[in-house]
Amino acid sequence: MHLDITALLKTVVAHNASDLHLVAGSEPQVRIDGRLVPLNLPILRGDEIQNLCYTLLTEKQKKEFEENLELDFAFTVPNIGRFRANYYRTLGQIAAAYRIIPQDIPSIDELGAPQIFKEIIKREKGLVLVTGPTGSGKSTTLAAMLNEINENERKHIITIEDPVEFVHKNKKALFSHREIGLDTRSYATALKYALREDPDVILIGEMRDKETIKAALTAAETGHLVFGTLHTNSAPQTINRIIDVFGGDEQPQIRAQLSTSLVAVISQALLPKIGGGRIAVHEILVNNPAIANLIRENKVHQVYSQMQLNQQQTGMQTQSKILQKLVLQKVITKETALKYSNRPEELINFIKNL
Repeated sequence: MHLDITALLKTVVAHNASDLHLVAGSEPQVRIDGRLVPLNLPILRGDEIQNLCYTLLTEKQKKEFEENLELDFAFTVPNIGRFRANYYRTLGQIAAAYRIIPQDIPSIDELGAPQIFKEIIKREKGLVLVTGPTGSGKSTTLAAMLNEINENERKHIITIEDPVEFVHKNKKALFSHREIGLDTRSYATALKYALREDPDVILIGEMRDKETIKAALTAAETGHLVFGTLHTNSAPQTINRIIDVFGGDEQPQIRAQLSTSLVAVISQALLPKIGGGRIAVHEILVNNPAIANLIRENKVHQVYSQMQLNQQQTGMQTQSKILQKLVLQKVITKETALKYSNRPEELINFIKNL
């Protein structure tokens, strides 16, 4: 049976799946609601996967993959959709993971996200971090927040990504999309020059090293609203991760910078719902004088207790409270809540009588 990559990518869309996996010795598999599902297709050999994968590459990309054994890129298939791809090798054979990027960027309301998101994006400067594991919807949340700015404000938005995922059409805002390797050499380089490109808002696809984090903090301090992502699961963990990237002698200065420039940390996970589909669960920290003081004084372990106080007034929310609410509303099961919880002991106390 002859397979072509376009037909396989169409299948991803038809099944409302998020990902497609091609690995030698297995039939193609798609991820639906977080679970891998094999397609009823022949088992693929390595040479067949290479033929499928290479049809999407330029000569330059083929050379890069063959030299580095890894390749990240994004592409659009007309009338089907936009995808992010990663090519890698396993036991000497090429393998691939494709993720669909929705072409219609959802609004904050369509995502069902908390209304505090709309307040956060009205800030003129500061650092907003959206965190969570791979596949938790961070890119979609950030795209919805930038879309809200695009709908309402005349601002210059620079995105720096590897690769560029969501491509925004200019509405009120003006977008400059910059891709690592294609438009700039690195995150740190792009950030250094971004400050000379008159941005109002900067999106950093991933804050993965010391230079990028340092440049992001500087940009946030100097009058820009900066959005970034980290693979952390909670607000305190995120703050510690940023500080721990730096040596001991630099940490007091970084704590001081972070205490004044941090606007919010949104930590999210996607959980399977009862009856199918998934729901985003957000833990939200919004910086205030009490939290800024704890960051500055190296008392990050006390941040969580501040997040628990007066949540209605502060707009903050803890993951445990949201999980309790979703179990009570029968949106998710108790087992799912405990499986994904960052603080299962606390959650058990909340849901034991439900």
